[in-house]
Amino acid sequence: APRPPPPPPRPRPRSEKPGRTMAFPARAKGMGESFRAAAAQYIQPAPILSHAQRVCRLYRAALKTQGSWAVDRQVFIAEADKMRAAFDANAALPADGRQAILLVEAGEEKLYEYTHPDRYICAYLPGGSLYMRNPPLPLHVVHDGHVPAGATETFRNPDMTVVVEGEKGTVGQVLVDQHSKRMY
Repeated sequence: APRPPPPPPRPRPRSEKPGRTMAFPARAKGMGESFRAAAAQYIQPAPILSHAQRVCRLYRAALKTQGSWAVDRQVFIAEADKMRAAFDANAALPADGRQAILLVEAGEEKLYEYTHPDRYICAYLPGGSLYMRNPPLPLHVVHDGHVPAGATETFRNPDMTVVVEGEKGTVGQVLVDQHSKRMY
């Protein structure tokens, strides 16, 4: 059976550049000023990535995007093999070379163009069917304000992972964007 044609490329707002994160995208102009001020408290600064990290994240994001478009596993595997061959063909380029930088930027542009409008989401992540289903109650609620001696309360992120010091959620609150399915 022939594969469906790829979706038409989406126009990129002028303020969005691949590989860079912004405090707020251009489409956020319609938000109320108070919401933007509240949300700004949750947004963390973008990490500075090495070339190898950018390439690894691009490859992983490309595989996830391909998984959203490919319904059949065999089609996904064939396309993933082609993608891996394209990455391997340029693996010998020097990381600080202009051609390598241009290839990563072109790959990020292509990834943006092929972003699925309703991507696949793991069940336990924001937007998934199990998201925040049956979260554990805090011990002070379970024991009527008196936590038993020796009991330790573990705090959890919205995706039900245990909060680790220095990661998201350590301030006690996490903002979940239900539209883009991201946590800040």
